[in-house]
Amino acid sequence: MHPIAQLDHRYLWHPFTQMRDWFKREPIIIMEAKAAVLTDVHGREYLDANASIWTNLHGHRIPAINAAIRRQAGRIAHSSALGFASEPAALLGERLIGMSNPATLYKKREVEGVPFTNPKLARVFYSDNGSTAMEVALKLAYECARRSRRSLKPRFLSLAGAYHGDTVGAVSLGHIDLFHKTYAGLLFDSDQVMAPYCYRCPFNRAQPERADARSYRQCQWECLDCLAKKLATARRRGNPYAGWVFEPGMQGAAGMIPQPEGWLARAAALARADGALLIADEIMTGFGRLGSGLEAGARSKGAVPHYFASHLEGVQPDFLCLAKGLAGGYMPMAATLTTASVFDAFLGEYEEFKSFFHGHSFTGNQLGSAAGMACMGILNSPKCLENRLRIERVLRQELASLWCLPQVGDIRQAGVVAGVELVRDWRTRQPFELKERAGIRVCEAMAKLGVLTRPIGNVIPFIFPYCITPQQIAQAVAALGRAIAATFEGHSGAGARTTKPASPAHKKGGAKKL
Repeated sequence: MHPIAQLDHRYLWHPFTQMRDWFKREPIIIMEAKAAVLTDVHGREYLDANASIWTNLHGHRIPAINAAIRRQAGRIAHSSALGFASEPAALLGERLIGMSNPATLYKKREVEGVPFTNPKLARVFYSDNGSTAMEVALKLAYECARRSRRSLKPRFLSLAGAYHGDTVGAVSLGHIDLFHKTYAGLLFDSDQVMAPYCYRCPFNRAQPERADARSYRQCQWECLDCLAKKLATARRRGNPYAGWVFEPGMQGAAGMIPQPEGWLARAAALARADGALLIADEIMTGFGRLGSGLEAGARSKGAVPHYFASHLEGVQPDFLCLAKGLAGGYMPMAATLTTASVFDAFLGEYEEFKSFFHGHSFTGNQLGSAAGMACMGILNSPKCLENRLRIERVLRQELASLWCLPQVGDIRQAGVVAGVELVRDWRTRQPFELKERAGIRVCEAMAKLGVLTRPIGNVIPFIFPYCITPQQIAQAVAALGRAIAATFEGHSGAGARTTKPASPAHKKGGAKKL
């Protein structure tokens, strides 16, 4: 075993990992990376098919981001935001507010015949990861509800299957028992409402087809009726919700579950009409992951892309929570954007103690802010937009090859993000039990073929950095097809066919260039 692996086994404790299993084998030790390729201590190369747990926006060792960090490190790495200001944090704040307020959101509009008015985002509060970005929004919304007298005991509503982070407040908003039930005694109560999971929706009367379940669903938007009833019940009891918390466009940790077109706009209109503040968790979905709202070449004609999933449906939340890709996966950096009305609720004389009593040691960190500015500069470039449009198109084309596998129940894609749900047989939608480790076994087989991603239960996700090439996308999807066929060999079911085997990205004893 490699000496670094020995040290890891001796001293470290890994997140979301059964360490007894971890000790059974030598881990992959990543030593360096470039663009979309990771290299381990043995010189083997792997495609980074989950963008280093969804954080890496543009790829590894990107010259512009590297240079920005070096320049900033030559001046100052960090100083406190408690009592002091800094140039990089201020510049990044200006950039984020500009990106988050596209003019198209403020045109007069109606949703289901109800006038809908979006607020403008005006202020940025920095923190250091997605959980803390959500904690900021939660505390601000809680105190706003109390100060406005909307509720003396504010409550929050979020979606079934929600995951919003691992700090106590963020966990309280989550509804995945595997992650959250253990800590029930630490948490405050929050309510959940049905999420639009078309593939497994009890109201979807459609029989399984070989297509994204959203495309052939048969329902009457019963999931929205559930939301309307939940809001009305809370109001009737005299304690309307302080905030409605959601991942716009797609629920990530729930299993890459995308929302059908039109759902978010309708749901937001219901919550807005009720008076609840909208808290959008764009930790995973932000910065163009779920699409730009444009077609190829549209920007050259003057069209402006959207960078946030909420905006794709014309929704501007009261709190926009960002992290992961904010600094391109280089630095721990997060931000919570909110409105002038929320900000004003905390203004007062010193002795009134109306300040927002919350903060982090590395709030507005200069290195993270400098990386964020460079990252946003790349994101705003025409080349990056064209890359994202190309990834979206090629990924959709390549994923279609997996429908021939009987263990592929649903393939769902939004923008450059995709999830492939594994089942015993697509005709029945019968899931594998978690103890069978179906997703883990498939991902282990993919790793042997030179493609790294991490399963979410029985769902295999793909989130690529924006530098990924069409050839690399094809390689990643082919590796998934080959891994599924190999993992379930002998259990393929009637009428099954297998995909063409993928070529390994590396061979024992030496790396093959991608």
